[in-house]
Amino acid sequence: MLNRSDNRHFYRMMVNADVKLMINDPEAARVVDGICRDLSASGMAVEVDEPLEMGTLIRVRLESPNASVAPLDATAKVMRCSQESEDVYNLGLAFIELN
Repeated sequence: MLNRSDNRHFYRMMVNADVKLMINDPEAARVVDGICRDLSASGMAVEVDEPLEMGTLIRVRLESPNASVAPLDATAKVMRCSQESEDVYNLGLAFIELN
């Protein structure tokens, strides 16, 4: 489903797919599992179980269910982190580079 709300520059596609977030920090390097909730040409919204600081650089890996379509592999920056419930956080990620 595509929608164009909030006067965004790109259409957002609603998805529900597992995504891996690799934190690009030598001191705090780790992988955070999340669920991609929507995706556009400029970024994505991801649901995770821990907060990430705004400005954090991460590598995003979203596998494709179709072998003929390459997985999404990108460097992104955390632009927003909001707590939805006790252990659910929504991240707004902006793509910096598609790898």
